[in-house]
Amino acid sequence: MSKAPPTLAQVREKIDAIDNEILRLIDKRASLTREVAEAKRAAGDGGIFALRPARETQILRRIAGAEKDAASKALVVRIWRELIGDSLHGQMPFSVVTWSHKIPGRITELARARFGQAPHMYEVDQPETALTQVRNGGAVAVMAVTREHAWWGRMLVEPSLSIIGALPEVNQWGQPTALVVAQVKPEPSGAGDETLWVTDSKLDQYEIETHMSINGMAGKMIAEANGLKLFSIAGYYQADDGRFDSLPGDLTGVVGVVPTPFDIT
Repeated sequence: MSKAPPTLAQVREKIDAIDNEILRLIDKRASLTREVAEAKRAAGDGGIFALRPARETQILRRIAGAEKDAASKALVVRIWRELIGDSLHGQMPFSVVTWSHKIPGRITELARARFGQAPHMYEVDQPETALTQVRNGGAVAVMAVTREHAWWGRMLVEPSLSIIGALPEVNQWGQPTALVVAQVKPEPSGAGDETLWVTDSKLDQYEIETHMSINGMAGKMIAEANGLKLFSIAGYYQADDGRFDSLPGDLTGVVGVVPTPFDIT
């Protein structure tokens, strides 16, 4: 005789028990956030912004790639983004400033998906204002990519600022429509980084990408505005890499490093 399936009440009882265990572990993880903050203060790093995008990417790649029976990668990415955002905010409170141009709802959605519910979020009318808030400390910016404004070109003269992410960060959630700017130094996260590079060259996209290919670089243009072009180049490159010297343009430079979007299939 086959075993009778569990009743709905029995299944719900199991879910309640698991929920209690999840809550216990989340609470334990939150307590470790305080320990991290204390350890940083003891090491003299208490006043330094805690954001480490490369470390976050490594965590997400590991968790999303771990063996699972039923949980989707999309679910895992969303949950861990909330945990990481709450942990960062617990170590050193920060704000998220957004510049949405003509798509405010979309940019806010992307910002919350990236940094979670913990940090305070507010919108500004001008991209320059958002960059100023980041420069002043205690804030990161999520800014729309548009054909009307090449704000990302400002990174060429803002050495303390860097683009650290392209949103959405999951392939299946659509094409990148926003970039994340923070006052942190770019670090390699391992396989899957993309270096962002700007040029004022008047050559067309194909010609510039051909020059990159000759130098062993795989690049693609992701934005163009106000006479500037923004390219994504596969791999992590230092800003002073000699291969950039032979690429076209008078005003050029690396403006950030972002992780390749996650594939959740």
